[in-house]
Amino acid sequence: MPSKNPFTRRLFLKGSAAGLAALGLRSVHAAGREEQKEIPAPAIKSFRTLGRTGFRVSDISSGTFGNPMILEALLDAGVNYIDTAESYGNQKTIGSVLAKRDRKKVFITGKMIMENDISREGLLNRARKCLEELQTDYLDCMMVHSPESLEIMRTPAFFEAMDQLKREGRVRYLGVSHHGSNWLRDEKVSMESMLMAAVEDGRFDVFLLAYNFLQMDMGDKVLAACREKGIGTTLMKVNPVGNYLGIKTRIEQWREEGRDINPLYLEGLERYAEKARLAEPFIEKYNLKKPEEIRAAAVRFCLANPDVNTICLSIRNFADMEQMLALSGSAPTERDEILLGAFQEGCGQLYCRHACNSCEIHCPSRVPVNRILRYNHYFEAQGREKFAMSKYAGLNKHNASACLQCSGVCEKHCPYQLPVQGMLATAHLRLSLA
Repeated sequence: MPSKNPFTRRLFLKGSAAGLAALGLRSVHAAGREEQKEIPAPAIKSFRTLGRTGFRVSDISSGTFGNPMILEALLDAGVNYIDTAESYGNQKTIGSVLAKRDRKKVFITGKMIMENDISREGLLNRARKCLEELQTDYLDCMMVHSPESLEIMRTPAFFEAMDQLKREGRVRYLGVSHHGSNWLRDEKVSMESMLMAAVEDGRFDVFLLAYNFLQMDMGDKVLAACREKGIGTTLMKVNPVGNYLGIKTRIEQWREEGRDINPLYLEGLERYAEKARLAEPFIEKYNLKKPEEIRAAAVRFCLANPDVNTICLSIRNFADMEQMLALSGSAPTERDEILLGAFQEGCGQLYCRHACNSCEIHCPSRVPVNRILRYNHYFEAQGREKFAMSKYAGLNKHNASACLQCSGVCEKHCPYQLPVQGMLATAHLRLSLA
């Protein structure tokens, strides 16, 4: 089903150098000075109904955050949806902040990975620990966290445990999150097929999925199905911008250090660097070195979709917070359309689409490309370096070390012509500090 977002239809038609010139957009060298005016503190301006839950959620929501003071400020500004998970390590911090708030005014979503003890009792104990850390009597929603297969998504013990917690008034709704299969199992299920199966299952009330202006194909179908079934929709990975400058800087640094790197590794890095070099004229000409404007346009792009209920954003600092809150209730502009189209044209080959997975089924070493490049996105675009490195270390033998001895089979199967092997090699060096 085609996207309901009217912004989508025109986006890439105007994303060209000609389009930018037609609007007379200023380059970095032509930017003028404007009178400084006092601007009121940004606050949430728009609320949307979260599917059949009926809860009116802020259009901008809290994903990960830098420190408790940021969460306090987000809540003060009207944010009323908090996304967390067992594995995030921030439940106690959230609990300490919410202890001073009116609990009924905030929608909290937790997530549990179906691993370790997934017996009914084990899941009950884990859920109760979440409640204890969050200092709350109930969770608004508990999600199955990024299931790797349909079997995992349908884990009987999860529903048995949640049914009991629902009867006790400790959990209100169920959900599922997904941003691409991990491809470590024989059953290979895409984000689209996983979430469409969850729609048909009928037991899930809220979804969290990856979606952005460079990655709409699978998401549009899922969002439309959610609208029809009354399933609440929350988005993540809405900002595909932020990797370029880090990539460029690190490649230059490694060369200056004269690292002794495998020739195939250097070849992969060179293919990656070549994509970056091709993007440089576009980056320079239209001042894309400052990603804030494109990031804002990317958020507004998602907000323009009426099938989207709220967007979960990673907020690293107060500057991030102010920029993101200011976008609440805003609509995309013609400049947004052209900038996003320009980014797609000039830099689209520097971003690995979350949940794509097209290349992984061809990998002779079964490298979980989607997972590794997602960790790299956490490191580079979200500034969550320690978290990304710890997650990568947990892959053990399933990491990208095999890519250092590969000629790039994955690249031959990438529908977006990305330098995938080079990206994996770069991610391995970055995330493992090799």
